[in-house]
Amino acid sequence: MIDRLLQIVAPHHCFECGKTGDLLCPNCKYDIVEDAFSGCIVCERPTANGICSACRTTYSKAWCVGDRTGSLLQLINVYKFERAKAAGSYLADLLDASLPVLPPDTIVVPVPTVPSHIRVRGYDHALLLARLFAKKRTLRTSTCLKRYNALSQRGLNKNERLKLAEKTYTCKTQLDSSVPYLLIDDVVTTNATLRFAARALQDAGATEVWVAVIARQPLDKQG
Repeated sequence: MIDRLLQIVAPHHCFECGKTGDLLCPNCKYDIVEDAFSGCIVCERPTANGICSACRTTYSKAWCVGDRTGSLLQLINVYKFERAKAAGSYLADLLDASLPVLPPDTIVVPVPTVPSHIRVRGYDHALLLARLFAKKRTLRTSTCLKRYNALSQRGLNKNERLKLAEKTYTCKTQLDSSVPYLLIDDVVTTNATLRFAARALQDAGATEVWVAVIARQPLDKQG
């Protein structure tokens, strides 16, 4: 209700073209989806399933909407840092348009957010994104993945991120080995989070783990 009232008082403008009415207008959404990232989400090499043979990791497929630049950068930033909860719907739309048809028994799992970040934003951005996407696809969501600690990766280098992520995620629920699990996160940088979050699901019984992210931003390209 509050979001609707604010949109009437101060209408949204498309981050890409400036058109009034939406944070991302249909035409600009189409342009992003048509130019979706199609390489390995770890190293950018061309690949058919989002992970190249040189970057074998704990999940078998990966999808990414695009690089964290332009309107994607702005959408993610207002969603995470300016409490623009409505931006989550636009990001979920982009995921929905960028991913192929998934098996109907796929279970969508958000990467757990640092508790202090949830308190600052007033909502769990990864959980909300996962639920919005799952609703569009009529899929189940699960919060089976948990955090051992409340430490943030922000400001850490690649090796520090790997060491932290290795001891961050756990899944104490026994998972169904016959269904695929889709990990959802907003941004991939070093692959540390996705790698060890997927491993935690596998340790709990998952045999097929995939990942989907909104944007890719290598650590050396962060501003």
